Amino acid sequence: MTTMTAALTDSATMLRRNLRRMVRYPSMTVLLIGMPIVFLLLFVYVFGGTLGNGLGQASGGRSAYLEYVVPGILMTTVAAVAQGTAISVAMDMTEGIIARFRTMAIARVSVLTGHVLGAVVQTLLAVGVVLGVAVAIGYRPDATPLEWLALAGVFAMVGFALTWLSVALGMVSKTVEAASNLPMPLLLLPFLGSAFVPVDSMPVGLRWFAEYQPFTPIIETVRGLANGTGIGHAAVESIAWSAGIALLGYLWSKRLYARDPVR
Repeated sequence: MTTMTAALTDSATMLRRNLRRMVRYPSMTVLLIGMPIVFLLLFVYVFGGTLGNGLGQASGGRSAYLEYVVPGILMTTVAAVAQGTAISVAMDMTEGIIARFRTMAIARVSVLTGHVLGAVVQTLLAVGVVLGVAVAIGYRPDATPLEWLALAGVFAMVGFALTWLSVALGMVSKTVEAASNLPMPLLLLPFLGSAFVPVDSMPVGLRWFAEYQPFTPIIETVRGLANGTGIGHAAVESIAWSAGIALLGYLWSKRLYARDPVR
């Protein structure tokens, strides 16, 4: 068996391990999906009437805001799953399972790859559930079949990138509690972007930050694909941000896994 084949086989085994853990311990998955759903219902039914009237659309109101906010909620879902990955990695690092893996004849990269691939699957599942709730309360996306395929690719791409970064954050954390806190900026960035209100409505300094942070072009790409509007150069920026974050997370995780002693 070649090195590449062994790495793929071991990665598939680790992926099955993480998927089985997700099934056996569903509480974290429910929490990660439940939080975006709460945000969705809160912003639509509590703030949606007022915020929808401020969008400058002819229809306005709660229905207009629902169409606007769902893409931002979906990206919040992706960030929430990434936070869960950091917690899972920290649990492996602190509970001794990594020490056992280090003594086994398996590809070293497979341990981390299993977490990443499992998180991507969990991301697509969570996005599907949250999107289903949005449709149930009245959201009607205008995406074509090709745009739906592109949306799935965007969610997988961003989930892949954020997960690699979260793997590194989980490995660098000394405790599981710390691992649950380190990825919090990933959950806050959509709020400081175009997820809930247009960036044009923000003060100058905050607007500048919102325009140049990674989540804004990603959210605008999702919004354009889902609602059938143009996406302009947002797609290129989304790919560039995702590639950079994924590369940073991968290199950082690889270095930590090769260097750090087992805790």
